[in-house]
Amino acid sequence: MSRDRIVRAAVGLADDDGLTAVSLRKVASALDAGPMRLYRYVDTKEELLDLMLDAVYAEIPLPEHGEGDEGDWKASVRTLAHGLRGAALRHEWFADLLGGRPQFGPAALGHLEAVLAALRRAPGIADDDPNALMHALQAVNGYVFGAVRHEIVELRVERESGQTEHQWQAASGPYLRRLIATGRYPALAHLVTRGADQDPAAMFTAGLDVILTGLAAPSRPAAGGGQGT
Repeated sequence: MSRDRIVRAAVGLADDDGLTAVSLRKVASALDAGPMRLYRYVDTKEELLDLMLDAVYAEIPLPEHGEGDEGDWKASVRTLAHGLRGAALRHEWFADLLGGRPQFGPAALGHLEAVLAALRRAPGIADDDPNALMHALQAVNGYVFGAVRHEIVELRVERESGQTEHQWQAASGPYLRRLIATGRYPALAHLVTRGADQDPAAMFTAGLDVILTGLAAPSRPAAGGGQGT
């Protein structure tokens, strides 16, 4: 018995049946051990979930930095974002634990440090402005976490309904066309009739590039000035 073996067993249960399948009792059963033996290594289910989360973060490769390359910070953020998406597709429950309070496991902190280090090199982030760096982190993580959760939810809906997204679109098409014909939804009509269908990976990349383009704009001094007397 070891903490690593316990975490691997818990990850396996979650991969097969989701987070509801994870408990110290169920993990002990999977390891053919008594639950009390696990308490020597893990105190609570919450601690076990933190360890599982960090184990998945450890699967995400960290980028290699090339100093002096202005575009390298973008490549680093893309590597980290796509690595996180790939981890969530391998372990769908991982998406359910993203966000909220920061994770302090060594792998999670390593991932966070790599994201921050990349964003500090963005032209839109003044090196001495930690607030700007925090805002950039919130923008990137808000997009990445949200996009990953959306994709995982769509995969679950497909499995539960037995209907793919394209099949759902075909079934919903007549109703949507009637709504568009009313003229009350011109922006939606523009999107539906002219937008190109993209696979999830391409859609994820395109959305991330919108964020990175904004961060690539050179930072400007904050507007201000003394008050008149």
